[in-house]
Amino acid sequence: MTRRVALVSGHFFPSNLVGAQRARLWAQYLPEFGWEPIVVAGDPERYEERPDPELMRLLSPQLRVVHAATLSTRPIRLVGDIGVRAFWGCYRALSALAAAREVDFIHVVIPSNFLGPVGRLVHRRYGVPYGIDYVDPWVNRWPGVERPFSRAWGSYHLAHWLEPWAVRDAALITGVAPGYVSGMLERNPEVAKNAELAYMPYGIAPEDFAPVRDMHRAPFLFDPGDGCFHMIYGGALLPAGLGVLDAFLSGLRVLRDTAPDLAARLRVHFTGTGTSPDDPKGYQVMPRAQRLGVDEMVRENPHRIGYVDMLNHLMQSNAVLVLGSTEPHYSPSKVFQGMLSRRPVFALLHEQSTAVAMIRAAHAGRVTTLTEKALPTPETIAASLRAFIEESATFNPDTVDRSGFEDFSARHSTRVLAEALDRACVRYQARPVLQSS
Repeated sequence: MTRRVALVSGHFFPSNLVGAQRARLWAQYLPEFGWEPIVVAGDPERYEERPDPELMRLLSPQLRVVHAATLSTRPIRLVGDIGVRAFWGCYRALSALAAAREVDFIHVVIPSNFLGPVGRLVHRRYGVPYGIDYVDPWVNRWPGVERPFSRAWGSYHLAHWLEPWAVRDAALITGVAPGYVSGMLERNPEVAKNAELAYMPYGIAPEDFAPVRDMHRAPFLFDPGDGCFHMIYGGALLPAGLGVLDAFLSGLRVLRDTAPDLAARLRVHFTGTGTSPDDPKGYQVMPRAQRLGVDEMVRENPHRIGYVDMLNHLMQSNAVLVLGSTEPHYSPSKVFQGMLSRRPVFALLHEQSTAVAMIRAAHAGRVTTLTEKALPTPETIAASLRAFIEESATFNPDTVDRSGFEDFSARHSTRVLAEALDRACVRYQARPVLQSS
């Protein structure tokens, strides 16, 4: 018997933000495993970020998407967070589905963290079981959190108040990796006892690459035929990843001094790394590259390009760059895209990141590891990068071991979710009736 799950995501296609991919990938495969998805998301007409209409080609025409009423940021921008602006609209849309008995489960994808409580609100009124998916940790000590009454301080303390309430009656908690959820479970041990727990990465979607190849788009960030070695990094820079970025740039400086001919034709492109997704002047990489004297090797496109364009640039580059974080739990989703682009991957990752073993087992590139307390030296990075560039001349994508790809596929991740949804429903039905507060 097919059951229905409402996937709540502040952003959804045609948004090109990475958070939109979580619900999209699940929705793509859930019907195979006995669950019909209904996506409840903010109104794309009210998104602040530039949409990418080409993304709609990747959606199943059978997918039902409910665009919830969303407050506009024009003419006066009182608040930007989509979770705040779409909260009431998502609550009303979910309530209508629950009242009509059209959903058997509600699963909320965070961020936006402010959407986290909506599942419990609907659950308390209609009795529909709910869960929360942690794409990122909810409570996080961002830089500036120690400064009283700052934005970071306010967000941190608000998260400490909202999260326990939101997760209290959850039937299911999922996350990209266990580390994304571990802090919450330590603070709320009753959730670990009462809720089903499951973890799954975004996963790779091979089906996305074929239509992009068929478009035959020319890349606009670089010319593949100019004789340079083009390496590309796509995506946001997290605060805990800035030190890794600095280590990489320091490695470029050593490479320039020790292998000047090779460095002269190396171009490292950073895109979507700005201070906000649509700020064309929010440079974060170039100021650091200039301070280290390697700006001639670096290019930065601060605003985010569309998902289709990103895949196209990956496939037409010489190599894919992946920079991780000093946080052990961080496993960048861009690893999967890089591996499917049929280009070698050069990665700097925490030694506990699940992506380390994945890249090495597939022979998809070269990984240099780090820890919270120790980054690799510039000399180590330069030597590894030099060897990587030399090896890339003989890289054959057909020799990459893809036997383990299924375990990292979006389809497999969705299977894990569907099985967890099944268990969560059984567990929820067996629960004693408790008085919520």
